[in-house]
Amino acid sequence: MYFELLASMMCANYGNLEKEVRDLEEAGIDSFHIDIMDGRYVPNFAMSLNDMKYIRSATNKPLDVHLMVEHPNHSVRLFAEYLRPGDTIYIHPEAEYHPSTTLQKVIDAGITPGIAINPGTSVETVYELLRIVKKVLVMTVNPGNAGQMFMPYVGKKIARLLELQEEMKFELYWDGACGPDKITEYAPRGMKGFVLGTTLLFGKNRPYKDTIDAIRRLEF
Repeated sequence: MYFELLASMMCANYGNLEKEVRDLEEAGIDSFHIDIMDGRYVPNFAMSLNDMKYIRSATNKPLDVHLMVEHPNHSVRLFAEYLRPGDTIYIHPEAEYHPSTTLQKVIDAGITPGIAINPGTSVETVYELLRIVKKVLVMTVNPGNAGQMFMPYVGKKIARLLELQEEMKFELYWDGACGPDKITEYAPRGMKGFVLGTTLLFGKNRPYKDTIDAIRRLEF
C-alpha cells in the first residue's frame, strides 16, 4: 500500500540542517514539511523563509509549506517565488478574509494549493474551498507546537473528508501526533500522507532509515 511520509522539519536538528536533509533523503522520506509561524496566528515562531529557501536548495524532494500566519495573502507570493512546481502551500482559511483569493495566487504561481484545517474547524465552513484545493492537511492537534496529544473527536471529521475527497478531487494528509496506529488505521481508508514529527521520527536516537523502513513494513 502506497502512502507518503513527510518530515516535519521544525523538529529537525538545526545544529546540522544539511545532514538532516541528507539523512532523511537517504532514509526514503517522500517530502519535507515546512512550518512557518508568525507568533500571531499561532502563539509560537518556527521556521523562516530562509530555512525554507535553504531546504529547497538542498533537495530535489517536494516541499510542503504550511503557512500558520495571519493574512497569508500578503506573503504567499514571497514564499512561492522560491518554490517549484510540485511543491505545496497550505493556508488556514480562518487566517484570511477571502481565502479563495489567496489560493488563486498560489495557483497562479504554479504551486499546488492546499488548506490546513484546525481541530476546531468544521468541514462545513471550508466546504466550497474543497473544490479549489488539491490537498487538505488535517490538524489532529492544535497548531503551533510539536509533541501534542491527538484529539479523538477529529476522527469524525476525517471520516467526512475521506468521503468527500473523490468527489471534490483533493488528497488528504495527516498532521499531528502521528504514530504507527494512526497510519495502520487511516492509510487503508484513503489518507494519502502523514507528517512525521516527534511522535515517531525525530529525537528517538534511532537512524531515520530504520524508522521509515519500519513504517513501510507495517501490516494492514
